[in-house]
Amino acid sequence: MNTNPDNKLLLKEEVYQIVGAAMEVLNGIGHGFHEKPYENALAIEFGIQKIPFKQQVSFDVLYKNHKVGLFIPDLTVFDRIVVDTKVIDQITDVERGQMLNYLKITKFRVGVILNFKKPKLEWERVVL
Repeated sequence: MNTNPDNKLLLKEEVYQIVGAAMEVLNGIGHGFHEKPYENALAIEFGIQKIPFKQQVSFDVLYKNHKVGLFIPDLTVFDRIVVDTKVIDQITDVERGQMLNYLKITKFRVGVILNFKKPKLEWERVVL
């Protein structure tokens, strides 16, 4: 059930731009490398496309108002979206659950999981 009154996807255009950039990266360097080259290539592509992003920004992980660690997402885009690069067989509930935790920590509403394992990009948007 969609509870959004105007029936629009949250940050639809921004997610569309992220996925487009990811497709450009996959077409450019191919599939199946480790995650870091894709993260770095995305950073370059976001720069080329003038998509605002930050790489490896740290967020405090809190437990009962005590800092217990750091979460460092691959990329944050538009200061509102967590982007997680993966090279896995397929996106599963494990990755979706991780992303929900990432969104809680960052206080963002939208995350995008990008899987570069296969010749065709697999991606999912996750909304908190």
